[in-house]
Amino acid sequence: MGQITIFLLHTHLLLGIASSLVIQSMPWRVPCPHQCVCQIKPWYSPQSVYREAPTVDCNDLLLIQLPTSLPQETQTLRLQSNLISSVDQSELQGLVNLTELDLSHNSFTSTRNLRITDLPALLSLHMEENQLRHLPEAAFFGLPSLQELYLNHNRLRSISPGAFKGLDKLLRLHLNSNRLVVIDRRWFHALPQLEVLMIGGNPVDTIQDLNFKPLGALRSLVLAGMGLREISERALEGLQNLESISFYDNHLIKVPKESLQKLPGLKFLDLNKNPIQLVQRGDFRNMLHLKELGLNNMEELISIEHSAMENLPELTKLEITNNPRLSYIHPQAFQKLLSMESLMLNSNALSALHSQTVRSLPSLQEISLHTNPIRCDCLIRWVGADNDKPVRFIEPQSTFCSEPPELKARRVKEVSFREMADSCLPLIAPSTFPSYIEVKHGDNVALHCRALAEPEPSIYWVIPQGVRLTPSSSYGRYQVLTEGTLEIFGVTAKEAGFYTCVAQNLVGADTRSLTLQVEGGDLVHANTQKTEDSFEVQDVKERYALLTWQANRNIPTAHLSWVANGSLEDHHRHSTRILAGTRRFNLTRLQPGTHYKVCLHLGPNDTSCVHLRTKEVSMQDPLPDLTPAVLLAVSALLLLLMARACNGGASFSWKDHMLEFEKPHTTILTQEAKAFMTSPIPAKHLNQQDTDKVLSDGRGKDLRNTMLGQDSQGLTKEAC
Repeated sequence: MGQITIFLLHTHLLLGIASSLVIQSMPWRVPCPHQCVCQIKPWYSPQSVYREAPTVDCNDLLLIQLPTSLPQETQTLRLQSNLISSVDQSELQGLVNLTELDLSHNSFTSTRNLRITDLPALLSLHMEENQLRHLPEAAFFGLPSLQELYLNHNRLRSISPGAFKGLDKLLRLHLNSNRLVVIDRRWFHALPQLEVLMIGGNPVDTIQDLNFKPLGALRSLVLAGMGLREISERALEGLQNLESISFYDNHLIKVPKESLQKLPGLKFLDLNKNPIQLVQRGDFRNMLHLKELGLNNMEELISIEHSAMENLPELTKLEITNNPRLSYIHPQAFQKLLSMESLMLNSNALSALHSQTVRSLPSLQEISLHTNPIRCDCLIRWVGADNDKPVRFIEPQSTFCSEPPELKARRVKEVSFREMADSCLPLIAPSTFPSYIEVKHGDNVALHCRALAEPEPSIYWVIPQGVRLTPSSSYGRYQVLTEGTLEIFGVTAKEAGFYTCVAQNLVGADTRSLTLQVEGGDLVHANTQKTEDSFEVQDVKERYALLTWQANRNIPTAHLSWVANGSLEDHHRHSTRILAGTRRFNLTRLQPGTHYKVCLHLGPNDTSCVHLRTKEVSMQDPLPDLTPAVLLAVSALLLLLMARACNGGASFSWKDHMLEFEKPHTTILTQEAKAFMTSPIPAKHLNQQDTDKVLSDGRGKDLRNTMLGQDSQGLTKEAC
């Protein structure tokens, strides 16, 4: 209801109504009907003209007919919340100045019982909250000056094509919250000057082409709460002067961009509370006069895509709040929003707002990010940076870090630039990714996966057959779009199973998996299907072993474990998770000349193991993998340490001068590293740049420790 209130406020502002000045009522000293109150009260005409109106207030008196002896000077007659079911012209005889008649919340069942045909000054008629079921032809004939007609909250099921004949001066028509199932354009032929039409709350699921074409003067249109599922391209054609439109609380699954392009003068747009999942490229392109846009309270919204809002030169306020699944706004979602001053993003599932997004809004003055699970890392560093034009945070005391653990519960504005990392892992927000989805046989399915990180992550999918699909690739019924969405066309039982999305950059990776069940098919259980995956050792060196396998399906819980010399003690056992789609793994930092048992675990009943023995270190070539440059540096360091040990007379440890070597761990090699490790080119032909490529793995970690070994003994004076 809050959004509707805001929207109505915009409507009144558009019509120039400004009622901020509070004026007290004054006594009106005339003979007043029994129990009624007669006063001089402030009143605004439908065209915003202020008047001091003689008013007779007979509300809430349980009257069954109009009171007698009404003062002839009466301008406003209020009969709200009574039991009146009919009014005859004779009861209003002589009220030549009557401009507003309020019969709302009474017992009218037909307009035939409203026999008022000689009120030439009447501007406003309130008939809301009665029990009207039908409007006949010329239902209000005889009210030539009428400018406002309120028929909302009745039981109207049908309206005759010429029901509004004779109301050619009508400015506002309220038909909302009735039981109309169609909108007939013939109603509007008699309303050439209509500026405001509120027809929401009726069970109309389709707007026909050219439905509102006769309403060339319309400025505000409310289509809220109607159950609309789509808006055709020509549905709003002819509304050349429309400035405000509301689609609040409908069933739109996408932005009706084609129909909105027919509204050249649109300034206020309300799309709140619709099941739109993605705001996509070009959805709000070239709406040159749009000033305010609302995308709030959308349960399904997960992503604002690249260039979703483009070339909106007059947009000053954007509200995207209270969307529980919205976790991704593309760094370049906003393009050419030169006038944007206020950006409301509170109460979503956003882990970050990229600095590119903020930089693309040169006029931004205030931003709201509170009640979001903010990651205080590289993506939000712009908050703590020294900016020439700082942006004001709305409710900064409620804007907290949720990650990393050392900054959790800190206020974002209080975390300094230096405390935040300059690179960060990808994160696929759990709220965007269901763990289970069931679809009907033959349906099309779109699975969305989005992640923010620095450097920018790449995204791929692994389908149940174990096939890895990258953006812009297709396989059978599958297609992966550039943004990271996996589309499946015409789902069959063969497509049931586990799907994993992987987002990775040089720092690391994140994965999310879901089970897709086809309605009527056999239930898919994780980790219970036995496969004939081959698991073998492809290559063994002194300190690493290259393992390969052929997975016939996608197992999101797969992991490797290994133990040296047959040890059964837990602290000697190591394990690591396998990223979805991985079919080879380089196990590094192993001990030379050591037996290992390595197992691939695909489930509680599906484990394959291999035994291997690493090679002994060759005395003739103790460091065969090092380039001459690295070998020279290591030798120099050894000589320096030995000299200092001999001169100092005290024993000391190698690790006092080098980073302490880690325990054995796993490494995913980059493609460059794999190529170098299998290359026949002698090490002496490699330059330092090549060495740096080899000495970095898929997570950006340094492999020099791997090649140097891990158990160098402490040097003593006796050794000198």
